[in-house]
Amino acid sequence: MRADGTPVRAHSRWAAGARREMTVLGFIVLAVVGLGNGNIVAGGGQVPRPQSTMKYPVRFDTAPAPRVQPRPRPTVSYPIKFPSPKDAR
Repeated sequence: MRADGTPVRAHSRWAAGARREMTVLGFIVLAVVGLGNGNIVAGGGQVPRPQSTMKYPVRFDTAPAPRVQPRPRPTVSYPIKFPSPKDAR
């Protein structure tokens, strides 16, 4: 009812037919979730679990021994002079 007492017909903000479409979509989603989550197991009812083929602790007995890296050699044969901090001012 308006402030002056005029009766107003009830309405919703949904577009025409949108409420029905959303209801149908909701039922479809519920059906998919309900049928998709079935707990049906073929066989004796027990699901075989995968067995690990890994042996712990892991050891690398056949790996080659680590090599000691030689000191790096300079890539140029002449000395490079860098400015000292006193000369930078």
